Formats: sequence, structure tokens, C-alpha cells
Amino acid sequence: MPNNQPVKPNFNAEDIGQIAVGAFALSVPIAFSEEAWRLSASLPTLNLVLVVVLSLAFITLFAYQSVFQANIVKRRRAFLLRVIAAYILTLLVVSIVLLALNKLPLITDPILALKRIILIAMPASMGAIIVDSFDKE
Repeated sequence: MPNNQPVKPNFNAEDIGQIAVGAFALSVPIAFSEEAWRLSASLPTLNLVLVVVLSLAFITLFAYQSVFQANIVKRRRAFLLRVIAAYILTLLVVSIVLLALNKLPLITDPILALKRIILIAMPASMGAIIVDSFDKE
């Protein structure tokens, strides 16, 4: 796609599929890791917040530089939608993967479940936004 064509302002099924595939590709190897399960159990809240901030910061930076090519003046809403949607869809994909592995104790230990989701979503969110960028500018 030439560099002067704008990023699609709306979200469609293709975008959702790309984000889900990217999130899945990076969440699966980490979700199978006992090290990730244990780390999430011992991770203090402040560190967990830092993981969320880092995840959002890096996917925002990548989307700004690669997907939108530093041109969001007239596309702020589309930019924010893409970043937020990528992170939320990543959290959903990670949750499904952990549920499939029986490592998402939502009923018995919801705090641990949330910690596992957030920790594994950190690399998975980068995979999501990278794959989402493949057919953009």
C-alpha cells in the first residue's frame, strides 16, 4: 500500500481477526509456561500496573509509528480505537487460551486469573498490533 493512503478509520472483521491471530501467536507459548503462572502469582500490584502501562505504551508507540506513520492529527479517534481494541481483544484471547489450559481460576482465585491475563497479555499485545499493521500503510 502506498505511504500516502490513510489507515482505514473503522474496525472490521479483518482487523479483529488479525489482532486475534497476533495475540494468539504470542500468548500460546507463554501461556504454556509454568514460569509465567508462578510469576503472575507473586507479582505485586504496582508491578502489575507497570506491566499494563508498558504494554499500552509500546502498542501505542508501534501503532503511532508503523500503522499510522506518525500522522494522527485528523485520525486521533481511529488511533485510540485501534490501540484500545487491540489491548482489549488481546486480553480476551489470552483469557480464552488460559481457560483452555485450565489455568484461569476465575471462580476460585479471580485476582490470580487477572494477574495471569495481564502478564501474558504484555507480549501478546505486541503480536496483536504488529499483525494488525500488516495491511496498513
